[in-house]
Amino acid sequence: MFPGNTADPRAFIEAVDLVRDKFGLSQLTLVGDRGMITSARIEALKDLGGLSWITCLRAPAIKALAADDGPLQMSLFDTHDLAEITHPDYPGERLIACRNPVLAELRAAKRDSMLAATEALLATITTQTQAGRLAGADAIGVALGKVIDRYKMAKHLTYQITDTTLTYQRNQPSIATETALDGIYVIRTSVPATQLHAPGTVTAYKNLSHLERDFRNIKTDDLDLRPIHHYLTDRVRAHVLICMLAQYLTRQLRRTLAPLT
Repeated sequence: MFPGNTADPRAFIEAVDLVRDKFGLSQLTLVGDRGMITSARIEALKDLGGLSWITCLRAPAIKALAADDGPLQMSLFDTHDLAEITHPDYPGERLIACRNPVLAELRAAKRDSMLAATEALLATITTQTQAGRLAGADAIGVALGKVIDRYKMAKHLTYQITDTTLTYQRNQPSIATETALDGIYVIRTSVPATQLHAPGTVTAYKNLSHLERDFRNIKTDDLDLRPIHHYLTDRVRAHVLICMLAQYLTRQLRRTLAPLT
């Protein structure tokens, strides 16, 4: 536990040192999502030594790998949904590209839903301009600016504004580019293949979902870690410990009862 004003970067490195020292570990592999194990934190881990990591690339980095001259090409997934690639931006690391067809369908459906919701908002503005209740390019632009990116879909729309009209269309090339990467994710790791093969690395990363479920259960779903109605440090620590023990019991019960459900 750290004081509430401790920033994540500092807490992350301190927690790594604490775990390694407390358990006497000479080698430690950290598994974290792309928001926790960032490129900056990886550089900090390199300075500490004796540490390896498994994380995932962010969307812009994946897009860069999928450029025309990049190593991430869709032909990699013609026969398998997993392939190892390399890139000079990640020296000494393995990149494991994966394709999840189910995730691809979910992302495509979500994008279509968000586009439809955005177009509904734009249609309201168009109706106002046609009825004469909204006029002037500046006023129309202000109204457009309030809604165009509410669902993060501005990148997939083009529009034209005059003093009396607003017209818009879907940007099909932009949509097609994003669609090509639906369901694609790239695992980044420094763990050698001799210690952990590609499928095992992917499994290790996917197992984060169990940890995330546990923390969600502790914080909000069942155990209500927060709000904490204590002020003394020892009592706060005791409260957190009780919640952690309760979650451990919950996890063991879930595992024991799984065959019966």
